[in-house]
Amino acid sequence: MIELVEEGKRAYLPLLLLADEQEDMIERYLDRGALYALRENGVVLAVCVVTEEGGGVFEVKNLAVAPEHQRKGLGRVMLDFVQARYRGRGRFLQVGTGDSPLTVPFYQRCGFVYSHRVPDFFTKHYNHPIVEAGVLLKDMVYFRRPL
Repeated sequence: MIELVEEGKRAYLPLLLLADEQEDMIERYLDRGALYALRENGVVLAVCVVTEEGGGVFEVKNLAVAPEHQRKGLGRVMLDFVQARYRGRGRFLQVGTGDSPLTVPFYQRCGFVYSHRVPDFFTKHYNHPIVEAGVLLKDMVYFRRPL
């Protein structure tokens, strides 16, 4: 079951930090975003934070699946849920990610297509190097799919 979390969002920080490893960056969007949690038997398996960015764009700011439940399709389930939830409310669902061999193919398989990039986002906004799958992340790469 996926539900909207309206109170106590910071209790989900351990899971949110899997997808965005700097807490002050999460603080920039957590309060203004909608936090969804996928639970099974009372256990949180995945979370997703979505913000409204204006101009008909909703953005997935954070998508995290508990390590023991990764690679089981739960990330896709969360994205499909968000897509359905925001359908008709805007023009695009977008996601920004590092140029990583793990995340880019995942979003492409989920129907997202390249939109644009923000050069040096990670080097300017994070207080330490972000490395994923052996790749030093520098630019934020944005992908979109229509709502």
